[in-house]
Amino acid sequence: MLVEREIQLIALREAAKRASSGQGGIIILEGEAGIGKTSLLMEFSSRAAKDCKFLWGGCEALFTPRPLGPLQDMAEALDSNVATLLGQTAAQGRIFPALLSALQSADETRVMIFEDVHWADNATLDLIKYLGRRVSMLHVLLVLSLRRDEVDVDHPLNQVLGDLPSAATNRQSLQPLSPDAVATLAESAGHGGERLHEITGGNPFFVTELLAGNSDDLWRIPASIRDAVWSRISRLTPAERELLEMISIVPGSIEFSLLQALFGASANASIEKCLSSGMLLRDEQGNLRFRHELARQATLERLNAARQKTFHQKVEAAMTANPAGFPLSRRVHHAAGADNGPRVLSLAPQAATEAARLGAHQQAAQHLATALKYVDQAPTGLVAQLYEDWAYEAGIALQIDDSIIAARQNAIKLWQQLGRFDKVGLNLRWLSRLHWYRGESQLANDYVNQAVEELEKQAPGAELAMAYSARSQMHMLNDRTDEAIAWGKRAINLAEQLGETETRVHALNNVGSALLFSGRSGGAQFMEESLRLALQHGFHEQAARAYTNYAEYGVVFKDFALAEKILAEGIAFDTRHDLDSWTHYLVGRKAQLCMEQGKLREAETIAAGVMKLDRLTLVMKLPALMVLGRARMRLGESDGLGLLQQALRDALATGEPQNITPTRFALVEAAWLSGERAMSHMHLNALAAMDLAGFDPWELGEMAVWWKRCKMGSEFATEPKTLAAPRAAELQGDLDNAAHQWLQLGLPYEAALVLMQTGKNESASRLRQAVIILDEMEAKLAASFARAVAKGCGTIEHMPRARRGPYSASRNHPLGLTPREVQVLELVVQGMANQDIAAKLVRSQRTVEHHVSSLLGKLNANSRIDIMLRLRSEPWLLKSQ
Repeated sequence: MLVEREIQLIALREAAKRASSGQGGIIILEGEAGIGKTSLLMEFSSRAAKDCKFLWGGCEALFTPRPLGPLQDMAEALDSNVATLLGQTAAQGRIFPALLSALQSADETRVMIFEDVHWADNATLDLIKYLGRRVSMLHVLLVLSLRRDEVDVDHPLNQVLGDLPSAATNRQSLQPLSPDAVATLAESAGHGGERLHEITGGNPFFVTELLAGNSDDLWRIPASIRDAVWSRISRLTPAERELLEMISIVPGSIEFSLLQALFGASANASIEKCLSSGMLLRDEQGNLRFRHELARQATLERLNAARQKTFHQKVEAAMTANPAGFPLSRRVHHAAGADNGPRVLSLAPQAATEAARLGAHQQAAQHLATALKYVDQAPTGLVAQLYEDWAYEAGIALQIDDSIIAARQNAIKLWQQLGRFDKVGLNLRWLSRLHWYRGESQLANDYVNQAVEELEKQAPGAELAMAYSARSQMHMLNDRTDEAIAWGKRAINLAEQLGETETRVHALNNVGSALLFSGRSGGAQFMEESLRLALQHGFHEQAARAYTNYAEYGVVFKDFALAEKILAEGIAFDTRHDLDSWTHYLVGRKAQLCMEQGKLREAETIAAGVMKLDRLTLVMKLPALMVLGRARMRLGESDGLGLLQQALRDALATGEPQNITPTRFALVEAAWLSGERAMSHMHLNALAAMDLAGFDPWELGEMAVWWKRCKMGSEFATEPKTLAAPRAAELQGDLDNAAHQWLQLGLPYEAALVLMQTGKNESASRLRQAVIILDEMEAKLAASFARAVAKGCGTIEHMPRARRGPYSASRNHPLGLTPREVQVLELVVQGMANQDIAAKLVRSQRTVEHHVSSLLGKLNANSRIDIMLRLRSEPWLLKSQ
């Protein structure tokens, strides 16, 4: 009997109705243990429309959760191709698109129920995120049940739930039953319920457990759910108790065949008695489980450690006799529960490999951590491999802390003892990578050099090729161009000989980046080859890296046509493949492009959006932080300088000139515009102390003009032919030509700064032009500076009057969307079909189809789902003109 749940039932039924019309959604069902989440969902299933197909899957309280547990449960009923891929432990990149295809082609509305997601593995969390971002365009209702009290602030589920689209998500919280509801349940069971609510607190499971317990002595109410369950168990026969106790050590459900292996046919009578009493339930596959997880846990608590260990031993032995029928994660669970070191050492690495293939890297690390508890029972080679593998999986799934560094160092010591210097080199290379991620560039360089030295003593192999490429990357990031090219080409040649395509892709990117950023020829060919191979072979991370470096080159070297093309392609690619960190980095570069083009408000909006995102690494946030600080400084906002100072601190932590140089230039500009000569000199001297040989022509030119503008006293020694053309023209005094070149390149702000360097005799017209440009883009700080210069020259009366109030000038959409297209985009986001949009806007369906087609092209999207994914990362796309 279900009471006080009608509101939640209505919400579920309404969501299913919308899903049936193609506007899928997500219901998050929250509540404490025993609050009735499963009962509510079963009632919903019984009342749902006939065109809804329910698919059930659950997460289990194993020591290490089963990878993609809910999808494994529902796969056979969902799609045979998905089931096959799961059976092959295929990668997420194959399973998730296959699932999406199956859902898109389904004739029925699918209600996918993921129970107890507070116990979900990382791959399941990835799946929830993947489906959640696309569900609004599907005939799918995704229902997630969870215990809110099990999800603390650091629980990974919090990030996933926060990432779900708010427009498609409905949270439903189940509250305890009222005294009246408890009285109704008691009355229906033939009891009075005077004290029942007081003791149970309105928890439905506790109430029903007591009502099912002892009809004669209800007034003797146990003080807890555990006591209530124990009271019922105590009245069972010894055979029935042993059956329940054995089942209690198996989270989730237990196969009937496994029970027969454990007890034989004699258990059938006990099984039927427990089913008829309601202690156990049988699912559609014939498997048995406790009526509620609370009952299982209460039964498990009756068992002392020795008895639990004995039961785990029996279950593990039965599973070993027929291993094909049981997931590795369950077998590891029971081997660990039995404290069987040799079995854990055998099974846990296999389970970790399976979990990693499915993308459950945290669970892979947990399996390996379980095995590491038994290192005293393992040979040295296995221990070294366990440390190495755990460091790899933990480095993906967790924060890179000292324990991961220590694991790599332990592996190195053990491999050295065994004379496996190829493995020593591998782990040295990984130490270099780990320290680079932590912003410890000197240690990163030291370790990659040690890796190369160690591996060159061995026969040339894949690890040496990757070490060469890693060394090339370190040189490239530190602007040591010749070394980056030389080591990169070594890596390319060796990788080609060995057929190591991914290493070749990585090295091609290094060489291409080094050539491009040094202004040398041939860089584009290397970069485009790296990108082509990465896309061809499905190396998503490598493709994302190529898009990132190539787009950055386009922005830094003022090739805005290239930058816009690569940014559009790269953001679309990264978004489509859920490469969030890479997406946000590119969006930060998009903000920089807008700033360079004088679209300061757009740059501010985009960069601020990136900065609001949680859990981005320092490196991934830096481009956005630098742009936000510089844009707000130019807009005259009071926090601009503070943001730039924070950006400098973060840039210095990376030790990389590519981050430090532009941040210091921004601070020089801010100091100059504010009349802080000492501050501008400090930053210029710091720049001059850097290795200027690594500066590209644009950076050298910027250094030279600021050196002159800030009146450093001495001349900055450089040849004009080594500088970018607009900078050289300014230094030679050809201001009109320099400003014209900047405008041709699409950088009006830089043109205005040049025009402000005018002499007194020519000041009026140039300063007026500068002020007009700066006012148009709301660059208040520079505009005020220009007016101050005009006042000092006695030409202030020729300047345009300073605007007051909000700027009314119309700005173009960053992607060139028309106002009507933005309007259509807003309706697409709401899940409206073309015919509905046509009716809403009073336009023909053909016109709407034309607008949608244009949107797909401008957003580099293949489908409406791709549009939704873009908007999740770039909400500013909905900004009207």
